[in-house]
Amino acid sequence: MMTPYARYPSLADRVVVVTGGASGIGACIVTHFAEQDAKVAFLDVDIDGGNDLASVLAARVRHAPLFVGCDLCDIGALQAAIERVRLHFGPVGVLVNNAANDRRHDLESVSVESFDAGIAVNLRHQFFAAQAVAPDMRALGGGSIINLGSISWMIKEGGMSVYTTSKAAIRGLTRSLARSLGAHGIRVNTLVPGWVMTERQLRLWVDQAGIRQIEENQCLPGRLEPADIARMALFLAADDSRMCAAQDFIVDGGWT
Repeated sequence: MMTPYARYPSLADRVVVVTGGASGIGACIVTHFAEQDAKVAFLDVDIDGGNDLASVLAARVRHAPLFVGCDLCDIGALQAAIERVRLHFGPVGVLVNNAANDRRHDLESVSVESFDAGIAVNLRHQFFAAQAVAPDMRALGGGSIINLGSISWMIKEGGMSVYTTSKAAIRGLTRSLARSLGAHGIRVNTLVPGWVMTERQLRLWVDQAGIRQIEENQCLPGRLEPADIARMALFLAADDSRMCAAQDFIVDGGWT
């Protein structure tokens, strides 16, 4: 029997933007919000994956999701995509800054260009997406911005220093935005996943050594799934979390 997870009435008809929503954790977040009767738009550079997900969900949810193909490293394109969402659904009440790329790299291989590219794909778009939706949330009298972080920098993970630098910086971004926007009823928090068993992680990184690492470090048995992250995103977007701001919400099985 399926576990009866929570339903959030406040999310019905709410306009939600998810970045990087075509696959992995992002696709699961898109699906969970759509199943809560939210009006979901998602942005991704993966055109085929985004169109496929939108088509599948349109057949079974109340509001057909809007997919907008967009390279989030192009800030002008990001701003135009959010304007398209606004015209299609109305003012944005929830932003989930999910998109990232945890490509591995050693210290010696990092150039100025690759460093800047890593910051762009993992951090910069979060700021500018928040900037783009803030006027909508002010007009609505409140909203929720959820920035996806990572435990990688907390556990001193090596081999991807540009990624971990970006993810550590998101904590500062969240706390600064929470102060700047809180007077308008806008909640800004960081959702911090542990090692989530997405298709990409299983294909590229989860080997027997990785499984042992999970078993040795998590307090809870089992594996983190994308749905575990999506359910926390629902809570942080819903009115149930109305007094939560400037915090890290860690979903890692007790690793950190």
